[in-house]
Amino acid sequence: MATFEDFLKLDIRVGEIIKAESFEKARKPAYKLWIDFGDEIGIKKSSAQITECYKKEDLIGKQILGVVNFPPRQIADFFSEVLVLGVYSKQGVVLIQPEQPVEKGDKLG
Repeated sequence: MATFEDFLKLDIRVGEIIKAESFEKARKPAYKLWIDFGDEIGIKKSSAQITECYKKEDLIGKQILGVVNFPPRQIADFFSEVLVLGVYSKQGVVLIQPEQPVEKGDKLG
């Protein structure tokens, strides 16, 4: 079982997707995302398997939640720096988003 202290180690922030591309070299269908987490953290990249529920062009400007303090992970020729959070559903992965617009970089608390 994870402890509350384990949860507190995660740095989960709000970011805004500013760029999305198809990730042709990924083994499973995915997008390459560039996400702006505000002045403190900056722009980070992520690979996300969200192609079943989202079109690339619909992702731009969308606010999402992401774990920003995991080490980078190489996927093919791309380094994913952030784990974008989503829910596994029968229609595919659905992104977790703030209910209302908030500041980029705001921390989940």
